[in-house]
Amino acid sequence: MLELLAPAGSPEAVTAAIQAGADAVYLGYGDFNARRNAKNFSLEELASAVSYCHVRGARVYLTLNTLVTDRELPAAAQVAAQAAQVGVDAVLIQDLGVLRMLRQAAPGLAVHGSTQLTVHSLDGVRRCAELGMSRVVLSRELSRDAIEHICLNAPIEIEVFVHGALCMCYSGQCYFSSVIGGRSGNRGLCAQPCRLKYGWGRRADGNPLSLKDMSLAGYIQDLKKLGVKCLKIEGRMKRPEYVSVVTGVYARAIREDREPTEQELCDLKAAFSRQGFTDGYYQDKKGSAMFGVREEAPEPRELFAQARSQYQSGEFQRVDVILYAMVRPGEPIQVGVQDVDGRVVTASGPVPEPARTKPLTAEAVEKQLARTGGTPYRCARVRALVEPDLSVPVATLNALRRQVLEELSRQRGAVPESPKVGPFHAGVRYENRKDPPVFTLSLRSAAQLTRELCALKPALLYLPAEEIAQHPKAVETALDTAGHVGVILPRICWDREREELDKQLTAARSLGVTDALVGTLDLIAPAREHGFTLRGDFGLPIFNSQAIKELKRLGFVSCTASFELKLAQIRDLSKLIDLEIMVYGRLPLMITENCILKNRDGGCKRSCEGENRLLVDRKGERFPVLRAPGCRSEIFNAKRLYLADKAADYRRVGAWGARLSFTTESASECLHAARQYLGQERFDLDQITRGLYYRDVE
Repeated sequence: MLELLAPAGSPEAVTAAIQAGADAVYLGYGDFNARRNAKNFSLEELASAVSYCHVRGARVYLTLNTLVTDRELPAAAQVAAQAAQVGVDAVLIQDLGVLRMLRQAAPGLAVHGSTQLTVHSLDGVRRCAELGMSRVVLSRELSRDAIEHICLNAPIEIEVFVHGALCMCYSGQCYFSSVIGGRSGNRGLCAQPCRLKYGWGRRADGNPLSLKDMSLAGYIQDLKKLGVKCLKIEGRMKRPEYVSVVTGVYARAIREDREPTEQELCDLKAAFSRQGFTDGYYQDKKGSAMFGVREEAPEPRELFAQARSQYQSGEFQRVDVILYAMVRPGEPIQVGVQDVDGRVVTASGPVPEPARTKPLTAEAVEKQLARTGGTPYRCARVRALVEPDLSVPVATLNALRRQVLEELSRQRGAVPESPKVGPFHAGVRYENRKDPPVFTLSLRSAAQLTRELCALKPALLYLPAEEIAQHPKAVETALDTAGHVGVILPRICWDREREELDKQLTAARSLGVTDALVGTLDLIAPAREHGFTLRGDFGLPIFNSQAIKELKRLGFVSCTASFELKLAQIRDLSKLIDLEIMVYGRLPLMITENCILKNRDGGCKRSCEGENRLLVDRKGERFPVLRAPGCRSEIFNAKRLYLADKAADYRRVGAWGARLSFTTESASECLHAARQYLGQERFDLDQITRGLYYRDVE
């Protein structure tokens, strides 16, 4: 059965969603969710919401989908245990360390992979299943065909977003807000820099990163046919009236096996839109038509007032029950109810009296018991055994009906007995390395690779897969001179791109490349299958020691600390496997499915090979935009991370490797920067940033 999942940023929004027909709601409790600015819930409100939903046959999913530090993990464990104790049905996670913690703190809770995990292929879904998740939310960028392929082969349930705001960046891979403003989207406090104005050079282009809201309201039956388990509506920051309107449109369409009417589509637009909606990703038709901004518009007062009245005063009858009665002489009246789960509740009344005038009939009893209005229960059937010539007051029947339905609600809303919870133990702590880190180099292009650079003998020299395949001679030179080359797997690789990636990895292995830098769960499988040693990139963010242990469990020999951590936090990590930190380079801010360069030029003119690939913000900061595999775009920070003069600080964190990441640099600039970190040249302190290593990130 197709599940409709609605957002609930407040207790009132829970009521709005359920009364509009949602099958489940997702909400936040505590500080570890991706919408920390939503009202979120107290423990009492959470318990009340769970009971309210369970009475009505709906489920509650807790968002625990942010990155969590070691110091925060005990508090997150407490949140998870409390959620289990009040009967939450599942939790959504992004952090692999949180996943590991849940196995101790709340082993009975189902775990769903958040869209923040950036799962975008069948291999990614399979890894989630391997890790113990029962459902995964796919990246919003996927097309219909991509979703179909995954659903046909997935070992676990698939959830997709069908309505609401679209991020320009793949969820979980955006660092724009944290690097620029210190407010992390991966920590639930995104400042939405994608909604701001930017220009190209001196030309103001308006809002090249602001997408319209998505709406797949015309594809409900199609998604059902594909095998999608759950349709998800975005909007925990939205008001309850919005939740009611949008949920109601989708719920009615699902219930009636149809698509929304023209009027319902108008209601969706009136509730909220950014110059309309887009289905561009689903249709695999990316481009400038997908972009829009929020325009000033009057509140749809009548629509919202109608919605508010509906969820505040009505009761949507959604739980089928069977009612029955037995009226026999000399025995107390028996009234009972059975719900769809087989739960049975009975109540006894007075002994019926002989009828003086009009005797009671089975039809009269059935009619009275069927009056379940004002309750969550829909009378599917009534069975009444009434022997002749007996009399029972109507008020008695009504009272018994109310009694059994109230007791049924109490039982349905009760917390399951003895939920599985346990203490969280961080485990054995592994001491930091005493030796200074070796240095590693990450190049974007084979053109940056020179014999002089290789002669510096980096412990590992990383090159992108497509560059290795296209420039085998350069790789052979690097292997001969530097000795150790690793392949960088693309950050995003759809199933339809896998064949080409396999060719590139085969070429890399044939040249003698042995290590693979992997940035998402999706890319573990191809690296494993080609026999590479697994090394974790920043896209598999290491925010706590438990995440390191989980990567070890998956077969990784090294990982990369999140550059959203301070150096002191990296120092305190328990390093079960080798840890790299980024000490130089333009930090990645976004990776986008929409080609920003193509949109700028109104069509693909190989813009990615031209000049002036700079996105300029209102402060005049110039952010390079580079091509990524699959004709995607990557936006990098305007300033280079630079720590060459801070070697004493980063050498104390116990890292195995210090990585220099080269993007826009020429070959000579790469060489000069590397020599600076080796103490062979003077420091260059012009237009630099220390990143987030010395300041707190919210």
